[in-house]
Amino acid sequence: MTGVNPAAHHAVFSLFSGPMTADDIWLVVGFIGQALFFSRFLVQWIASEKQGKSVMPDMFWYFSLGGGLILTLYVIYRQDPVLILGQSVGLFVYIRNIMLVWRERRRQQRAPTS
Repeated sequence: MTGVNPAAHHAVFSLFSGPMTADDIWLVVGFIGQALFFSRFLVQWIASEKQGKSVMPDMFWYFSLGGGLILTLYVIYRQDPVLILGQSVGLFVYIRNIMLVWRERRRQQRAPTS
């Protein structure tokens, strides 16, 4: 298997070869987090194509937070300090953007309609 990490290859295929271990469950958690994280790009792309310009839909931030949180838990389990730092710092950005989305919604609800 040239260019393939044998441990990673074994980890993925071990999911299908018997009872799930804790490592298998964490591998599934990592894949779920990665799928959520990827979904944010898909949502953003579809919204931009529909409007014919680059837009950032609210769901982008929710997928970012969900995927980032799950991936942070996964990399904490895997004890990868580089990815722990990278994922956890992003959580603050996602939370702040969701706060801004909520603030804007409240402002729009309070604004008088004319």
